[in-house]
Amino acid sequence: MKSKFLTRVALATAFGAALLPVLSGAAVYSNGSKTTTFDVTLKIIADCTIAANTLDFGQSQGVLATAVNVNTTLNVTCTNTTPYNIGLNAGTGTGSTVAARLMSGTGANTSTVAFNLFQAAGTTNWGNTQGTDTKSGTGTGSSQTITVYGNIPAQATPQPDTYKSTITATVYF
Repeated sequence: MKSKFLTRVALATAFGAALLPVLSGAAVYSNGSKTTTFDVTLKIIADCTIAANTLDFGQSQGVLATAVNVNTTLNVTCTNTTPYNIGLNAGTGTGSTVAARLMSGTGANTSTVAFNLFQAAGTTNWGNTQGTDTKSGTGTGSSQTITVYGNIPAQATPQPDTYKSTITATVYF
C-alpha cells in the first residue's frame, strides 16, 4: 500500500510540476533559442536657440547730459562644437541704422533718443553683418550667456515720453 501511495504522490507531484508553468502563465521552452540584435539611433543636427532679456536704461531718466550705461544678456544654446555668430539688427526706432541706433517716442511725438549696442563695454559696435560686426562663439551643448552692453551718449534731451526700439537678435550657425 505504501508503494501505491508513493507512486500516486510521485505522479501527482510530477503532474503538478508540469502544470505549474501553464497555471502560472509562464511557459518553459526547451527546444533551443535564437537571438538577434537591433540598433537604437538618434541623429543630432547642428542647431541653436537664442533668447533675450530686456535692456532697460531706466524709468526715471532726466536730462541726458552724461552717458547712461547698462547691460543685458542673451542666452544662446547650440549643439556641441557648432560654430555660431550672433547679430543685432538696427532696431525699430524711426531712422535707426546699426551705426546710429535710435529709440522713438511711444506717444504722439516724433522725437528720438540715440543709443549704442556694444560687444564689450564701450568698444565694438554690435551689428548684423556676419564676419564684420557680429559676435562669434562655439556651442557647448549648454546655454551660454552673452552680455550686450548698452550706451546712451550725452545728447540734447527730447521731450518727456517713453522711448523704445525693438532689436532682433539672430544666431547664425
